Amino acid sequence: MKNAVIYMFSGTGNTKKICELYKREFEAQGVQTSLYELKAGFEDLPDPADFDFVGFAYPIHGFNAPHIMLDLARALPKREKEDEKEYFVIKSSGEPLKTNNISSYKMRGILRRRGYRQYAEYHYVMPYNMIFRHTDSMATKMWDTAKELAPIEAREVLEKTPHMLKGVPFGHFIAWLLRIEQPAMRVNGKMFKVDYDKCIGCDRCVNVCPMSNITRGEDGKFKFAGNCLMCARCSFGCPRDAISIAMLNGWRVNGRYDLDYRGEEQPDKHAWYCKKAYARYFAAAEQKIRCANANNDVK
Repeated sequence: MKNAVIYMFSGTGNTKKICELYKREFEAQGVQTSLYELKAGFEDLPDPADFDFVGFAYPIHGFNAPHIMLDLARALPKREKEDEKEYFVIKSSGEPLKTNNISSYKMRGILRRRGYRQYAEYHYVMPYNMIFRHTDSMATKMWDTAKELAPIEAREVLEKTPHMLKGVPFGHFIAWLLRIEQPAMRVNGKMFKVDYDKCIGCDRCVNVCPMSNITRGEDGKFKFAGNCLMCARCSFGCPRDAISIAMLNGWRVNGRYDLDYRGEEQPDKHAWYCKKAYARYFAAAEQKIRCANANNDVK
């Protein structure tokens, strides 16, 4: 039996949901699949050489891969050029801007120098955990689209179908420039605050932080260290909305979306935002899904 591994970082769960769709389809096609969730230290890191299919999955941060993905790329065993390992990329973001196509540039370069070659990359739009909160009806539309699209593209991955996203002018420069976010977020992360009048001491924020960046002392006070990814997992998952994320607190989204909302279309004050880009994304996804279903009917 063939097997696959997806090295996965997921902040508030969107990327993980996509990876689970891939895992389900891979296994339906007879490919045993492991999802390796990235945390600081990379404990028990699987060797890509042990797998027939290798994937990397992440949420896009500032039009780049989170720095934990770059650290992973540097940590993988180096391979000789004549023995290159192929891999695919899955990524998610809250909007379908073409600038998101540049997000893997740095990671791809590191992996190329270590003997890995990318053959496919797929981008899925999922609800924001930063900037603003999508309506549940919009979030459900995103998730419904992903549920239909991901299995189709998972089969393309297994068939080794080349699928590279189109670059953008000055893409490498833009990606390099915007990577300033990574050290900036380490600084910002030190300034997180907890509203102790709201906090119930559940320590969920401590336990879910992928970088072990949050600790609580004997005095009950929380300390935020300097290795924050700005994944917002601590804030997003806080049951009492008690965590302020410093300079980005105005963009903070807290609490889970209802991804199975089936009521009336909800008023959306942000409907103007990237309107054409969302329309293109959903139209392209619908066309691909329709074509795949038509081919299945013929078979």
